[in-house]
Amino acid sequence: MTAPTQPPKRPMGRAILRSALSLGLFAIVTAGVVAGTRTLTFDRIADNRQASQYRVLKEVLPEALRDVPIEALLDNAVMLPASEAMGQHQPFRGWRVKRGDNAALLMPVVATGGYNGDIHLLVGVDQDGRVSGVRVTRHQETPGLGDKIERRKSDWITDFNGRSLEDPAPEGWEVTKDGGEFDAFTGATITPRAVVRAVKRSLEYVEAEGDSLFQADQEDQP
Repeated sequence: MTAPTQPPKRPMGRAILRSALSLGLFAIVTAGVVAGTRTLTFDRIADNRQASQYRVLKEVLPEALRDVPIEALLDNAVMLPASEAMGQHQPFRGWRVKRGDNAALLMPVVATGGYNGDIHLLVGVDQDGRVSGVRVTRHQETPGLGDKIERRKSDWITDFNGRSLEDPAPEGWEVTKDGGEFDAFTGATITPRAVVRAVKRSLEYVEAEGDSLFQADQEDQP
């Protein structure tokens, strides 16, 4: 009986090389797809973040200045003096808007002492020392409790509108649990306490720095 013919054996080295090339090509294609997706996603996140910042800047302006074009607002960026109380250890960027008899200063403020860390705010103050608006720009507070400081979650943050160092009196710049005039959240007193105290410090900062913050001859570009 004739023995069955065995198929020729392929060289092992060639098979390994072919597998390595296939894996390498797959890795290159995958890396390219991931990099492209990351670039597109990063650009989209950056655009969304910028649009959100523009919207928030407008929201903390006095009513009489909210129709100021965003380009004009951004062109009036100023460098403000550093303040430990504001959580700004170096000179920092703010925005000043002035038209006719109306003027406002918009400032990023870091509220320390939040339940889960710092709470970042944008605070608007007009030339009469009144709060024109406050918005939370970043935080890590507990969902369903501390996140009520967000405007989209509640209107609590709007209670600062029109307030000044005289309204309420100094002792009123606390949450109700501490004898003040600002509501505390059930089960989350630490969060609103940090925000209330930060807004008060913002007003104190403006008062201490004086009218120079609103002068048009101050350096406009950071």
